[in-house]
Amino acid sequence: MKKSSFFAIAAIAALALSGCSDSDATPSSTESGDAGAPTELTPVTIGVIPIADTAALWLGDEQGFFEDEGIDLTIETASGGAAIVPAVVAGDYQFGFSNVLSLMVAAENIPLKIVSSAVATTGDTAKDMGAVVTKADSGIAGPADLAGKTVSSNSIGNINDTTVRDVVDEAGADSSTIEFVEVPFPEAIAAVENDQVDAAFVVEPFVTSAIDAGLNVVTYAYADFDPKLDIAAYFAKSDVDADLLEKFQAAMKTSLDFANENPDEVRRIIGTYTQTPAEVLAKITLPLFPTEINRPAIEKLAAAAQGYGVLSKTPDFDALLP
Repeated sequence: MKKSSFFAIAAIAALALSGCSDSDATPSSTESGDAGAPTELTPVTIGVIPIADTAALWLGDEQGFFEDEGIDLTIETASGGAAIVPAVVAGDYQFGFSNVLSLMVAAENIPLKIVSSAVATTGDTAKDMGAVVTKADSGIAGPADLAGKTVSSNSIGNINDTTVRDVVDEAGADSSTIEFVEVPFPEAIAAVENDQVDAAFVVEPFVTSAIDAGLNVVTYAYADFDPKLDIAAYFAKSDVDADLLEKFQAAMKTSLDFANENPDEVRRIIGTYTQTPAEVLAKITLPLFPTEINRPAIEKLAAAAQGYGVLSKTPDFDALLP
């Protein structure tokens, strides 16, 4: 049996996140093809952020792709990788989801390994799935205007503030004058509207919700940074069981392929683990769901992160990447 659990996180008025569960916690079984004996599925828990980026995983669970590989999947949710990584390290989760830069940072001190790609920018600098948004009357017309301003991200010292800094510096301004503050994605639109921050980095479905609320896009920072950038990935401890890893990777590849081939299903599934209105789901910009990591773009991100002091050294990509 498949199952997923969802714990409530903070929400904005239009987008309160909700729970999603489809069975109890008892390991299920299938019939063995050769002997006819029941075979128990392996219980696996994964920690994710309930955003459009993780749609392929939710679809794979719903479609039975993990069961097909002998995995009884439980999905837990959190506001960011900062909460998911410790849970994986502690053994509470066997796998987790986080942005790729946070994983590079964590891998400097913790034996982690990226095991599957998850989501990448569309590469469209005019309409992407991640953006910095601001009020229409903020006076912030482009990336250079973010210098000296307060910008929120779901966590600090990750891919969001690093790509924003790079884009601002490329525009000829001084990104070191930006004050980044931590605000969960579901609260970011309200934070901008209430002048708690000057601008906010959000991802879908919150990009579309922000635009619908009258906010302006300052930069689609992921695409502006690199059109081939992997944004997030699934990971595990370096000593993850090899057989379990092979099964998880096979299920994820099938799930990612399915998501890429069925955009309508992606939009539908997002509505099952977020309370995103149907009219917003119809308009959101879907990310790409690659089955392989684009190493050159990851290396470019790591170099930028080193320049900003987020990383202390160049990662061992041969050990870190699948």
